[in-house]
Amino acid sequence: MDIRASTVLPADRRPITLHTADGLELVGELALPEDRDPVATIICLHPLPTAEGMMDSHVMRKASFRLPALAGVAVLRFNTRGTTSRHGTSQGTFGEGETERYDVAAAIEFAEFEGLPAPWLVGWSFGTELALKWGCDPEVRGAVLLSPPLHRAGDADLDVWAASGKPLVALVPEFDDYLRPDEARRRFARVPQAEVIGVDNAKHLWVGEPYVRTALDEIVRRVAPGAHPLPTEWDGPYERDTL
Repeated sequence: MDIRASTVLPADRRPITLHTADGLELVGELALPEDRDPVATIICLHPLPTAEGMMDSHVMRKASFRLPALAGVAVLRFNTRGTTSRHGTSQGTFGEGETERYDVAAAIEFAEFEGLPAPWLVGWSFGTELALKWGCDPEVRGAVLLSPPLHRAGDADLDVWAASGKPLVALVPEFDDYLRPDEARRRFARVPQAEVIGVDNAKHLWVGEPYVRTALDEIVRRVAPGAHPLPTEWDGPYERDTL
């Protein structure tokens, strides 16, 4: 069977609640490999909630549907403060990327408490700003950034990552609305270890199965290289997403 946009592969999926240092409860889900221990973990930071971004934004939803089975990767998704998805609504209100520092910290602390291995941040758009501003934590191995606008995050944040030496990978669509590959290479040049990968014909929202596959494949190349490249077919049981 070809893996399609709506394919849901087997995983141990658990609803979780993250508790922030400023007293909020955040709605989330942890998807684990069903038949083995995870080899790595991705902590997903979703797009802008005031523009309908949430933990169920399609690239992150598909990561949770595929990567536990295909790559042995644990996928932790959650709604930042004030954000709603079909999983529920997190407490609090949108903080313009500032008070969300507590949300990022809560997710990293959850991964540490649960003993999840090799955590990486995967941010998309607004989520890349959270990763850059608040995610350079000793527990975090590195970050993969999808469509980074570099709007809220600036040079000082990039300098923190540069000093850390942690891997930083930016996947930049050729036709992005905010930051395109050439400008991204110039901006990220202050981080010596940063990789900027231009994705031909892609746009900011990564609409289309070929672009989703590119994003997931590049994530797995970094966090679980033994599973790269991801297969495009599946012979076992599966379900269909109805969202």
